[in-house]
Amino acid sequence: MKCQRCSKLATLHITEVLPNDQYEEFHLCEDCAKKYLYPSGTGKKTSSASLASEIGEDPGGKQCQQCAIKFVEFRNSGRLGCSHDYDHFSTELVPLLESIHGDTRHNGKKPQRGSTRPPEQTELVQLRRKLQQAVTDEAYESAAQLRDRIRQLEES
Repeated sequence: MKCQRCSKLATLHITEVLPNDQYEEFHLCEDCAKKYLYPSGTGKKTSSASLASEIGEDPGGKQCQQCAIKFVEFRNSGRLGCSHDYDHFSTELVPLLESIHGDTRHNGKKPQRGSTRPPEQTELVQLRRKLQQAVTDEAYESAAQLRDRIRQLEES
C-alpha cells in the first residue's frame, strides 16, 4: 500500500478514534509518519483533520449518492456498498488497486501445474459448447460449420 502523502511504501498505519464510534485510518511511510506524529519538532501530534486536509481528503470523506457509503468506510471495512462506487471513487480506487495488486486489470490465475489436456482437446471442448449454443439459438448454418470443424479435429 502506498503512503497517502507521497508515493513511497506505507509502513505505518494509524487509526484515529473519533467521537460517536467513528474512526479514520491513515497509511503513511516512515518519513511522513514522523512529520505526522512530531510536526516541526514540537513534540505535539497533528490533528486528524489537518492531516486529512494535507492529504487532500475532507474529514467526512467522499460519499456515494446511490448507497451513501463514504470512502473512509470502504477503507475501514474493505467493502464497497454498490456497483456505482467503482465510478464514484475511481480516483481513490485506481492508485489503491495498483499498490495492492500491481495493476488495475484482473487477468485471472494460471494453473500451478501444466495443463494435462493437449490444445486440440481444449479446442474440442470449446467447439462443442459453441455447437450446443448454436443449436439452442437455432443458428443451423454456424452449427453445421462447428460440427464439421469438430469432425476434422476428431479425425486428426
